[in-house]
Amino acid sequence: MNKHLTAVGLVITASLALAGCATDTSQAVPIVAHGVAASEPAVSPRPYGAADTSFGLDLLGAWCRTDPRANLVLSPASLASGLGMAYLGARGGTAQAMAGVLQLPATSGQALEAGLQARSAALRNLDSPGVTLDASDQVWADPGLTTLHSYLNAVATGYDAGVAQVPLLRNPDQAAREINQTIAAATRGEIPQLLAPGSLRGIGWVLTDALYLQAAWASPFQADLTSPGPFTTATGQKVSVPFMNGGPYRTADASGWTGVWLPYRGGRLAMLALLPPAGAGACATPATTALAGMTARLAGPGTAGWTTQDVALPRVSVQDQVSLKGLLSGLGMGVAFSPAADFTGLSPQACCIGLVEHAATLKVGEQGTVAGAATAVGIVPTAARLQRPPVAFDRPYLMLVTDSATGEPLFLARVADPATR
Repeated sequence: MNKHLTAVGLVITASLALAGCATDTSQAVPIVAHGVAASEPAVSPRPYGAADTSFGLDLLGAWCRTDPRANLVLSPASLASGLGMAYLGARGGTAQAMAGVLQLPATSGQALEAGLQARSAALRNLDSPGVTLDASDQVWADPGLTTLHSYLNAVATGYDAGVAQVPLLRNPDQAAREINQTIAAATRGEIPQLLAPGSLRGIGWVLTDALYLQAAWASPFQADLTSPGPFTTATGQKVSVPFMNGGPYRTADASGWTGVWLPYRGGRLAMLALLPPAGAGACATPATTALAGMTARLAGPGTAGWTTQDVALPRVSVQDQVSLKGLLSGLGMGVAFSPAADFTGLSPQACCIGLVEHAATLKVGEQGTVAGAATAVGIVPTAARLQRPPVAFDRPYLMLVTDSATGEPLFLARVADPATR
């Protein structure tokens, strides 16, 4: 990651919706290969898009405060999906805490289910000439654990999520390799290894989201206009970086922030590049109301509230990988990571969230943007249900056949080499 460039806030917007939950419990059934989502409902996903934008800004601000000098990149859409699938199985105070952090516009019932369906349909129907967006969600479950049928139906309906079995408890590193291979393929190599060896020990379920974007600008920057220019980093250091120059583009101001609207081909997807007020803190983020108003003006069909200007935007490539358990706990989701968590909507054997791993990349150049993101949310089984590795009698051992009533040893043997008689 280039530590000399401090990324200006980059928000990729579209008519999407993110996050989720469902209710209802049921009997356990065998895990199926994949789920089938219900048909797309006639519901606007915009409230979920607004909620996930607000959640993303909160998380980015909290993360920035841990390292104000670093480039940071995350995908609110991917995180909201992974955590939303966990929320589907949360109950009681755990669900309430997660809903608060995720800022869900609806927390249960038909309104939530319809919003999630609309959000999933929007994500999976964004492709157009010049724009490719692939989004996929998956539940990975250990075959020795119970996963409720109602939960599988909920993730299939809300997230079009498939379900697969991997040996999480018996061979967690093998499970991690299988999950990593799937994520790498789904992100076209942008996220080659989301889960490190050893990271899944004690985890019984993993909920993953993968997101890949390749989008060409509606008006590409001309490479021969790209030239070096001065950039003041978060530490105050002056560096020279390549600036792409182009325009004019729509611009608007709100609360001291300046937004530039950079559309991709097809017109539905765009990047909003946000320049903070002079003298703003290193981790400043715009108020969600100001951001919403600016976006509405810039994305609208009219000319009210915006002007046109040329833009000089750094050519940049940022990538990050982070464990978010601490940051999410700090935002108010701590109960979900504790033994007091309630994920009985997922399984009577589910305890709590054991890990939240997130990785993202974002490359912005003259022709457009290439980005990838992945999220893994690991659920720990209850302590009483944890399966230990099998006891392997792979060295000399004893066998005692005994009468349990009297303790009389009927047979006693030492096996030094099972291959001989």
